[in-house]
Amino acid sequence: MILIVNKYLLGKGFKGISLWPFVVLRHRKDAKDPVFINHERIHLKQQQELLVLPFYLLYLSEFGLRFIKYRNVYKAYRNISFEREAYENELDLEYCKTRKLWGFRKFFY
Repeated sequence: MILIVNKYLLGKGFKGISLWPFVVLRHRKDAKDPVFINHERIHLKQQQELLVLPFYLLYLSEFGLRFIKYRNVYKAYRNISFEREAYENELDLEYCKTRKLWGFRKFFY
């Protein structure tokens, strides 16, 4: 994981984003937040196991489907299977070590 801190690379609503192998943060203080960093590490694992490009295609496709369903950007985002896995496990700082391959699948409904 390579951390980049740059508030100009992210929109105002974003605290950070994982773009394999980088994690781009809006503020340096977030690099010291173990829960936030763990959330982004989970996304890096997801991206790696899907060979990066398919992750982004699936992520955007699922976001589009969720947006059609919920008609709400935030609800669509929170219900993407990749996000559901990351949010549900971000407090478990050992999750990336014990996570099963394609762990996001159980969050896809």
